[in-house]
Amino acid sequence: MRRRQFLKFAGAASLAGCAAPGSVKAKPRVLVIGAGFGGATAAKYVAMWQPSVQVVLVDRQSEFVSCPISNLVLGGNRSMRDITHSYDGLRKYGVDVLNGEAVAIDSAKQLVTFGRGSQLVYDRLVLAPGVDFLFNEVEGYEAAGERVLHAWKAGPQTVALRRQLEAMPDGGVYILSVPVAPYRCPPGPYERACQVAHYFKQAKPRSKVLLLDANPDVTSKGPLFKRAWEDLYKGIIEYRPNAKVLAVDGQAMSVRTEFDTVKGDVLNLVPPQRAADIAFKAGVITSNNRWCDVDWRTMESKAVKGIHVLGDATLSAAGMPKSGHMANSHAKVCAAAIVEYLNGREPNPSPVMSNTCYSFVSDKEVIHVASVHQYDAGQNTIIPVKGAGGVSAARSELEGQYGWSWARNIWADMLT
Repeated sequence: MRRRQFLKFAGAASLAGCAAPGSVKAKPRVLVIGAGFGGATAAKYVAMWQPSVQVVLVDRQSEFVSCPISNLVLGGNRSMRDITHSYDGLRKYGVDVLNGEAVAIDSAKQLVTFGRGSQLVYDRLVLAPGVDFLFNEVEGYEAAGERVLHAWKAGPQTVALRRQLEAMPDGGVYILSVPVAPYRCPPGPYERACQVAHYFKQAKPRSKVLLLDANPDVTSKGPLFKRAWEDLYKGIIEYRPNAKVLAVDGQAMSVRTEFDTVKGDVLNLVPPQRAADIAFKAGVITSNNRWCDVDWRTMESKAVKGIHVLGDATLSAAGMPKSGHMANSHAKVCAAAIVEYLNGREPNPSPVMSNTCYSFVSDKEVIHVASVHQYDAGQNTIIPVKGAGGVSAARSELEGQYGWSWARNIWADMLT
């Protein structure tokens, strides 16, 4: 939606939501900020389960670009068009999809202010803002500019990083860093190493992938990734655990860890992360100063009532990854709770969430990890269900078919 249309809608909606005493009350409004795996799903399901509610979904981007599967673009096995989708399908459920950026939240007035001063009031607010980066924890990162990319939000940096890899000479070194957990998509960096190594094996066989991991070991599916590196990319991928990147020099194209300084031709540093800025402005960051603590029965913030937080921005429960599938599960629990609240009922006291993460270790072979989580009243949190889920026995092309089917199905569940 064009900016002029957004401002016109926002102004009218604000007035409608602030009906004068004694006038006919406007129908309840659920405002969703962020249209990723969590936000788009929440908007769709609230609108689908409670058509009488006005659902407004606002995002800075006009199209959805999927972070899961984006590593295949870096490996040359998928295109940006393959992972880019329209929000048009949400409109058939009555969702108003707007393009804009939330800049301030007044929870007392239940009011969100957007760029250029447009405003929207809400009855329930859902924040699905994703992550922002702690660039200042890596000396020299911001000064390096476009010479050093993270590409941890799929979009222009994905394209730019692919071009850097294509331009790199055969025999060059690609350096990829992994931040201290928790971070968005635990297996993502290791899948990326595989995808880039697969590209090098085909097009630049003398090139190397240097994987610098700030963690003491691979954080997800470790044995399966290590087997793939040994079988498929021996001599191409070098893995170094406990190798936290402390500084980067964009001119010298080098990175410094506690132990040494190494040079590369392409520097792909994934910085430490926290809940996105709007979560701080909303006051939903708790004492951890990094993530948002929520009631897992409703996804409502423990710090500010009436605001629900989804996806990567949450303070994860034990065994719960920051993943697209997990955000989709958060969203359905949240949507169900909001519908119950708006109808004067109590939400489900024991919700269940599930997660599956597929990782492409080559162009066709895939491994996965899956888990199921249920609220436990005795522990007052959500915990993994014993015996549910697990990991692949081995990589396979059949799982590759499952992985691509998972992507298509979850995109459809969110957006159509």
